[in-house]
Amino acid sequence: MLIGSNWKLCLVASAALGAFIPDIVLAASTAPSVPVKHHRVIARKGASAAPVRSAAPVHHAPTSLLASSTESIQVGGRQTNSVFSPVTARHSTTQVTVVTGAELLKTGQTNVLSALAQANPAITTSALPGGGASAFVQTMQLRGQSPDDTLILVNGHRRHIGANFNSNAGTNWGSEPSDISLIPVSAIDHIEVITEGASALYGQDAIAGAVNIVLKRDTHGGSINFKNNGYYAGDGQGLDGSANYGMALGNNGGYLDLAAQVTHQLPTTRGGNFYGTLYSDSRNETANRDVQRGLGLPKSTLETISENMSMPLGNGFSVYSTSTFSHRRANVAETYRSAADTDTWINTDLYPNGDQPYITMDQYDFETDNGIRTHKFGFAWDAYVTFGRDAQKYGTKDSENVSLTDSTQTSFYDGSSIATELTSGIRGSRSFQTGFLPRPVDLKFGAEYRHDTFQMTEGETASWEGLGATDHPGNVPMAVTNQNRDVYEGFANLDFYVTKKWEWTLGGRVASYNNLATVETGSVGTRYNFNKRWAIRANINTGYRPPTLGEMSYFYSAPYPGYTVDQVPANSAIAKYLGAGSMKGEYSRSYSIGVDATPVNDFHVTGNLYYIAINSRLGSTKTYSVDTSDAVLMNLLAQNNLESATSLSYYANLYNTQTFGGDFSADYTLHTRRLGQFRFAMGINFSDTEIRSSNASFVNEYTKEIVLHAAPKNREQISVNWTYGKWSAFVQEMRYGSIIYMASPTGAGSVPFMQNPALLTNLEVDYKILPRWTIGVGANNVGNKYPTRVPSSISHTQQGLTKYASYSPYGFNGGMYYVKTSINF
Repeated sequence: MLIGSNWKLCLVASAALGAFIPDIVLAASTAPSVPVKHHRVIARKGASAAPVRSAAPVHHAPTSLLASSTESIQVGGRQTNSVFSPVTARHSTTQVTVVTGAELLKTGQTNVLSALAQANPAITTSALPGGGASAFVQTMQLRGQSPDDTLILVNGHRRHIGANFNSNAGTNWGSEPSDISLIPVSAIDHIEVITEGASALYGQDAIAGAVNIVLKRDTHGGSINFKNNGYYAGDGQGLDGSANYGMALGNNGGYLDLAAQVTHQLPTTRGGNFYGTLYSDSRNETANRDVQRGLGLPKSTLETISENMSMPLGNGFSVYSTSTFSHRRANVAETYRSAADTDTWINTDLYPNGDQPYITMDQYDFETDNGIRTHKFGFAWDAYVTFGRDAQKYGTKDSENVSLTDSTQTSFYDGSSIATELTSGIRGSRSFQTGFLPRPVDLKFGAEYRHDTFQMTEGETASWEGLGATDHPGNVPMAVTNQNRDVYEGFANLDFYVTKKWEWTLGGRVASYNNLATVETGSVGTRYNFNKRWAIRANINTGYRPPTLGEMSYFYSAPYPGYTVDQVPANSAIAKYLGAGSMKGEYSRSYSIGVDATPVNDFHVTGNLYYIAINSRLGSTKTYSVDTSDAVLMNLLAQNNLESATSLSYYANLYNTQTFGGDFSADYTLHTRRLGQFRFAMGINFSDTEIRSSNASFVNEYTKEIVLHAAPKNREQISVNWTYGKWSAFVQEMRYGSIIYMASPTGAGSVPFMQNPALLTNLEVDYKILPRWTIGVGANNVGNKYPTRVPSSISHTQQGLTKYASYSPYGFNGGMYYVKTSINF
């Protein structure tokens, strides 16, 4: 991997590979385009929520999504790599797994990310990623890497990241990913999971891989879905409704697909009884100690809508538009404050029986992707402009600021964070006949400009003055920031066969970041087809992931009874005094080898082994105890109204890591005359991350364990999906490996605790009342499995709250039941 000095390399990268194709003769790409009639994509009857087989063979993607209405496509043989296609470029040298929209709904989950994680063992996610503001946005890990190392695409175009920085210690600590749960599940045709760090094909930051969400393109009909769920414990009631409707635009293949989803989730409570003293009088002996609400799903309401449209204009031109708009409100319970504990900073006049404060978030997220597709000069062209904006306003309620004498204020505005991304680009593709190679050569290239911004605004003075609002002070003046970054990027990729059975993919990408560096990355892939049933493939990739603007400038204060941990901006004077240097991006290299096989009809097998090495891996530093005898540090804290901080951390380049892993999947469909159809599926994924080296002054045992063991090293699942007439049933068995849980980054809470492996069963039974009307009942975690109980010696460090590991990969809420109904029209 090389670092250049001129951003203009981005503009010439798209033509760089053309020099390697001498004496090219134009092939069928110059022929007149043939309109393709679009059909509604119908999910295969009996589809299961288990991961489907590799998308490398052509038959895995819905054929109606392989090209636009102005382009002819190949239905058999190799899939087209045209820029017109919203699906991921299907180089069969790269491993792609497809999960359909029907399979997402089959999981019983309403959140897209939770459904995807249940369907694909390569993805892990926590029901509650962390405490405080980290609980607002669910995050995922692909192949055991940071959420920031997975590139999120919608219809093949990059999606903007969110404004929420996971500043609280816990799994995925310090990440700022894109939030795919803001896309209506009813809008999704299928999701492609690319378990390959093919940076040249998708983006330099696809270090772990990429996830491409392909939206529906129906020209008629739609669906309405309702679901009601609750937990065995009697709480966490949820209501979810979603719908979509497709219509034709004109008579030449145009379409408009609209979708919406509304989800209302009531909170759950799984925290332990309060350990300390509730009252300073006799009431303490008989008082109810079930007063803490900090361990549980937060109360939230999400409304999201989307549109996906394309309209032919004639003369080979078509315009398209894809947009999503979402609004979410959430309340997250913080640390309970006892009326008898002087360390809790509580005004007993306002809260004579103690106080349970909450952090609130009011979020508006919007993205629109608009462009033109056309055939000109023998090439397929896609020119587009995308804009995304995520704005989150924070508050603290049921609180007080004891520093303000005689104040009765209980609700505070804590400030906001806003992230935007403006992207404009052009891509081209073409197939060439060389005359000396057995098949056409596919060329794909493009150039892109991105402008990223990140802002934080100040909270009202009462939210941060003195000790600030309990339990979450607002943004102090030091937190106010307005950062921006320009990125110039270009790429080119070739796909060709040197023999009829031996395929190669060669690609390069160069990007110039105005505040970092110019970086070149590349990918080389190959596949050999022994016959129609057996093939092997291998890949070598390099990647680069820059720190997000939020990671460079985010501020967050996390007070606990008796101590406060502040995450200060990496570019602040305080962080510089503690030893922070100039942040740089993560560099990666990865290698993989895999096999695709269809030993017999209806039986498919895919296996992969991979190695990922990341240098200068980013993360939050250890917490530095504030030395009150350090006059310089205390002066810096006083200047920024942070005198109450007892520990500090910031974001930095911490590690060089390596990950060894692999995955295996298989499925078999059995057709019987009398008993219906059975589909058996299984999936296995394992990943083991090691730290090759680290900066000893920045890390400790806690930060290392979060990187190495906060997510399970292995996941396995098997499923059976049975359909017979009007009936269908789905059963899935899932196994999660162990994790290491650490309650807090300081004190006795930083003692490692192992959560044992677990087996969970999911079940759903459906019945078609009418051909287009289905009802179903089901349960996730049928056996009501809870995580391993945290020992009291650790739990008591947080007042007894941490009864279970907060970032357990399968949650801590026990079994969930649901009933649902859907109508197709």
